[in-house]
Amino acid sequence: MKKLFLFYAAFFLAAVLYAQDRDLERLENSPRHHEWINMDQDGRNIRGFLVYPEKSDNAKSIIVIHENRGLTDWVRSMADQLAEMGYIALAPDLLSDFDDSKKSTRDFASQDDAREGIYALDNRQVMKDLDTAFEYLKTVDGGNGEVSVIGFCWGGSQTFNYATHQSGISEALVFYGTGPKDIEQIARIEAPVYGFYGGNDQRVNATIENSAEMMEEKGKTFEYEIYEEAGHAYMRSGEGPEASEGNRVAREKSLERIKAILE
Repeated sequence: MKKLFLFYAAFFLAAVLYAQDRDLERLENSPRHHEWINMDQDGRNIRGFLVYPEKSDNAKSIIVIHENRGLTDWVRSMADQLAEMGYIALAPDLLSDFDDSKKSTRDFASQDDAREGIYALDNRQVMKDLDTAFEYLKTVDGGNGEVSVIGFCWGGSQTFNYATHQSGISEALVFYGTGPKDIEQIARIEAPVYGFYGGNDQRVNATIENSAEMMEEKGKTFEYEIYEEAGHAYMRSGEGPEASEGNRVAREKSLERIKAILE
């Protein structure tokens, strides 16, 4: 039994390391312009990863909200993929300036530590940090002034939440994240909200009907797709040769849908 446990643990670790290498390889081989930026928010430094598309005209911008692991290489690679579609993508590190010893996600000892940090964040602070990213993108060089937001897992929930807070966004793309439970928050939403969910993710999917009912009651746009046989976090796990068929197909269809929504 112990040997079997060690085998699966080693297999899982190898898969994680392979995925990390794949993300870094994509970033290193990308022809697009990447840069780390620092944004001031009332004396607090918000670090962000910015990617520009290769195009000859001004582009729509997208805030990319990371998962509960913080600003990982996968999130940066996702920002690069969005830039490949033709958009300016900014992934803010919402663990920026967390405390005296942790100034970014990379200062956390592990992804588990980063998760603890994420769930210790004050929601008002998260909204202010996203506002800082929003204001940066409104006037960024090469941008057309339009700003959308996309988020994954914890970031998906924050995307839905941010739509209740910031009326200036063009669209909110929620990947396997839950919506606000307060209908008065829903009433403040101005932008259309688009949901992306895996069929094998009932923890999240059990909340969709309530979100849809509240959005309809308040006359808001909420369009969503549930991709059968896909699990939670299928955009990350659907990459690479080790991906299940359900996750791979869901990821491909979601990329197509992103393009259709943002164009």
